[in-house]
Amino acid sequence: MADLIGVFALIVGLELVLGVDNILVITILVSRLEEKYQQRARVIGLVLAMVARIVLLFLLLQLTELTNPIVMGLSVRDLILIIGGLFLLYKAVKEIHNTIELKDEHDAAKNVKDSFSSVITQIVLLDMVFSVDSVITAIGLTDIVWVIVTAVILAFVVILIFVKPIGEFILENPALKILALSFLITIGITIFMEGLHKEVPKAYIYLPMGFALFVELLQMRYSKNKQDYNQELKDKLPD
Repeated sequence: MADLIGVFALIVGLELVLGVDNILVITILVSRLEEKYQQRARVIGLVLAMVARIVLLFLLLQLTELTNPIVMGLSVRDLILIIGGLFLLYKAVKEIHNTIELKDEHDAAKNVKDSFSSVITQIVLLDMVFSVDSVITAIGLTDIVWVIVTAVILAFVVILIFVKPIGEFILENPALKILALSFLITIGITIFMEGLHKEVPKAYIYLPMGFALFVELLQMRYSKNKQDYNQELKDKLPD
């Protein structure tokens, strides 16, 4: 029983780490929608992504050939990672360009927004790309399906709770948005390399990302304190 609890906790932890990637992707994608549709897109996208991940779990349990080479030494899993990594790279670079060139502001003035169904589809597809390795790892840890499914559902509930506040915080701070998009470029390259059987230690990815985020938060704190200090000085000046 203790071993089962340990495996369950490990799978939940894996899903939550993956959830960081999900939150970044969802934040960027839903920002392309009108504000009144954004929360609905988060919820529907996450629920459908969770269902797709569970379906993928049962599919992988039935189709062991998913990891067997089919073309040029690459398996279906490898092809999914390669295509998904390239798409994530394209999406992240495009969004960085749009942010820097103020395309969102121009589109808002023209009332141009992405379609709801398009955003939902991209959320689900990218989540499935993220899911391939985690589901395969979960199956390697245990063959008890209900343990994996319960862990996936619990992790998604946690992600659903935090995706909105974290997403809104990122979007309210352009520097953080660009940093998040840079993270997605790194993740896209990592997924692409894994598809080519080039393993990249996750610590080499998440530790620099965490350090960059920490430095950016310090910068934001400094800017706020500096602004408050200047305002205090201005208030003390005689009229």
